[in-house]
Amino acid sequence: MSSHDKLLLAGILAAGLLAAPALAFDFGRPATPQEIKLWDIDVGPDGKGLPDGSGTAVQGKQIFADNCAACHGDNGQGGIKDRLAGGQGTLASNMPIKTVGSFWPYATTLFDYIHRAMPYPTPGSLSTDETYAVTAYILSLNGIVAADGKVDKESLPKIRMPNRDGFIPEPEFDPARLFRKK
Repeated sequence: MSSHDKLLLAGILAAGLLAAPALAFDFGRPATPQEIKLWDIDVGPDGKGLPDGSGTAVQGKQIFADNCAACHGDNGQGGIKDRLAGGQGTLASNMPIKTVGSFWPYATTLFDYIHRAMPYPTPGSLSTDETYAVTAYILSLNGIVAADGKVDKESLPKIRMPNRDGFIPEPEFDPARLFRKK
């Protein structure tokens, strides 16, 4: 077999391997409602999706020390990862400090992020009540919730974050404009 024939054969083989996944339409099965529910854990700014449960800042202090302080530092500052507390009033300065208390627009986003992505390296390992407690503690570090405050699915969406109105939507990204039927 000549080198030209070998090259042609290799090209045909490669094209066949690349086309094979396109024909794989019969893999898997539809997810069951129970399986979908396991993954349907996002929380909206309005609190839609928040689970039942509650936690206090006092409870959250120890949970934070055990699971979060190694990365975020004691009291949410000074760690190797993002600073979580402080920075209020700095966003318009030359050295803005973006923290939960200075930058984030919704308290529900904090719960959602902790619940789905923290603590590193075991995301999702905190219970719902522990997640509420850590959320309350971080909010208390920023003066948004009292040091003995409690949060739950009813109270968390009602918290007005200091930078709630700091995000100004660009008109070209208005969902009403983007997704209207023509």
